[in-house]
Amino acid sequence: MDFYGFYTGKIFDAYEWLGAHLDRKGTVFRTFAPQASRVELVFPDKIVQMNQVFDGNFYEVLIPDIPCGTAYEYRIWSGNGKYIDHCDPYGYLMEFRPKHKSIVHNLKDYIFSDDEWMKKRTDMKDKPLNIYEIHAGSFRKPNPKTNDFYNYEELGNMLIPYLKQSGYNYVEFLPLCEHPCDESWGYQITGYFSPTSRYGSPQQLMKLIDMLHQNNIGAILDFVPVHFAVDEYALAKYDGTALYEYPHTDVGMSEWGSCNFIHSRGEVCSFLQSSANYWLKEFHFDGLRMDAVSRMIYWQGDEKRGVNSNALEFVKNMNKNLKKLNPGCILIAEDSTSFAKVTTDIDKGGLGFDYKWDLGWMHDTLSYFALPPYKRRENYHKITFSMLYFKDENYLLPFSHDEVVHGKGTILNKIYGSYDGKLKQAKALYMYMTVHPGKKLNFMGNEIAQLREWDEKREQDWNLCNNLKHRLFYEYICKLNEIYLSHPALYEYDYDEDGFEWADCHQESRSVYAIERKSENETLMTIFNFGDSILEDYSLDVKYADKAEVLLYSDWKCFGGNTNENKIICKLEDNKLIITLQGYSSILIKLIP
Repeated sequence: MDFYGFYTGKIFDAYEWLGAHLDRKGTVFRTFAPQASRVELVFPDKIVQMNQVFDGNFYEVLIPDIPCGTAYEYRIWSGNGKYIDHCDPYGYLMEFRPKHKSIVHNLKDYIFSDDEWMKKRTDMKDKPLNIYEIHAGSFRKPNPKTNDFYNYEELGNMLIPYLKQSGYNYVEFLPLCEHPCDESWGYQITGYFSPTSRYGSPQQLMKLIDMLHQNNIGAILDFVPVHFAVDEYALAKYDGTALYEYPHTDVGMSEWGSCNFIHSRGEVCSFLQSSANYWLKEFHFDGLRMDAVSRMIYWQGDEKRGVNSNALEFVKNMNKNLKKLNPGCILIAEDSTSFAKVTTDIDKGGLGFDYKWDLGWMHDTLSYFALPPYKRRENYHKITFSMLYFKDENYLLPFSHDEVVHGKGTILNKIYGSYDGKLKQAKALYMYMTVHPGKKLNFMGNEIAQLREWDEKREQDWNLCNNLKHRLFYEYICKLNEIYLSHPALYEYDYDEDGFEWADCHQESRSVYAIERKSENETLMTIFNFGDSILEDYSLDVKYADKAEVLLYSDWKCFGGNTNENKIICKLEDNKLIITLQGYSSILIKLIP
């Protein structure tokens, strides 16, 4: 290991030296504990003294005849004569919760078969990126009455056909690092190099990613570089002092009651960026969605407290080198601030992310759809506002897990009106999301119009698909996703001003909008009637088109609407597009010169 690089926060491979590693002579264990008075290696049947190496801040011991699967901990003694047993910060596997010891594991015996995918993958800037966000433990469950789990490989066997059928080309997993509490959804981590044993072994996770790639589906992992779990057996006060966290409580604890990483320490930066690289390199994940980036931009996420310059330098160094080490990987920022240049290249003064979640778009859109029709006229420009700033970043549009829990209601239940009215409007809402510039993310269950808030202890309500209205809603989403993946106008110029134009955004009195999307060889027009009244003979000038082909109408009977598919609702006369739309509906049209 490059020790100078470790201390200065420059390395991305610390896990290859620290932790437990098998070699010809046995298993060598190494840990970093600079303030420890001594360190012992604790096995179920013996305790072994570790030796100080290098500059005395590292401890090492070689043990022969330690088989894979052996549980171990580090007993770290403080100067006050007390000790705490810790799991290995760089351990590759941990016991099934609530147990928490590390386990000796050989990571190198899985051979991937995804060379073709890895060579051709890109950041998807000019391609369709349609992400299905999933919590691995509650997508499906083996037994609805217990909190058991499918393993990674079993999950893949169910998930992959569903993704292909539904029209999603990427899947994003909520954090899969080891964590003690199911209710944290993986965001309070105890093992930054340990895939959670809830769902099986590291090799089974590798197999899942391999299977996804062989079916042309990319995989993104939620990564948590801001805070970690307070459990005393993990990183908290690892060597008896605040090694990974801030020593001061005013910045040392997060709003979630977890410990904040101290990004001013090079050792911590090397730890985190080595973990990030580990998931991309060793498991072949195609990207990372960085959680709570706003808490690295500003102290505690509060703009009034100022910019956290050390954390920003960490972010820039990590992003720059992850892109070099893992060609084609995708880096996504979950950031709710207005901090500039989050998705600008680092050499141009940015943070180097590929995409940023557009949480402003999400909040404005959902608050608009929560309004009754007469209020929508008063709040007409909640829909148009996003385009005033959309060119500033490479945005990704999220309807994520955060929006369907803790009393917020599901996407469907956020929408104003009766049950049938909600379903109608949700179809128009998702067409708006599809044609709006930016990549897409949808949390599991949204595509079947889930009525119950997400609960990590229960699988999704797949029985809803036995209900005709929900099954037809799902089929509509599948068709919409198919159109998105196959029409370049919806993605090719996502971040180019030439790819988008408001064809009409001044219909305040009747909540009507028209959006034009363009690519090099295609032009699409979408008209939205977000009011509850029929829109008759609405017209738009389209002087460059000789033919109009309806690709999708949200009120078609085949998707649970009231309009026959063969009924003419759109015609082109004298360079004008003339359309009649039902209330709460939308139409997507291809304009052909």
